[in-house]
Amino acid sequence: MKPLGIVLVALGVIALIYGGIGYNKNTTVLDLGGIKATATEHKTLPIAPVVGVALLIGGVALLVSKRAA
Repeated sequence: MKPLGIVLVALGVIALIYGGIGYNKNTTVLDLGGIKATATEHKTLPIAPVVGVALLIGGVALLVSKRAA
């Protein structure tokens, strides 16, 4: 269980630092025969700080529990 605890702590810290996942979305704006115009939109999928804290607490609990040893 210790590797799972380490992974959860790492994911919790990353979620708290970054606060979201960014990605790019390509959208076709204009399509006339052989002419095609596209636009790239930058979007962010937010992650609530509660999720990061929950992951962090769960990971620490797994690391300090006696059963995980």
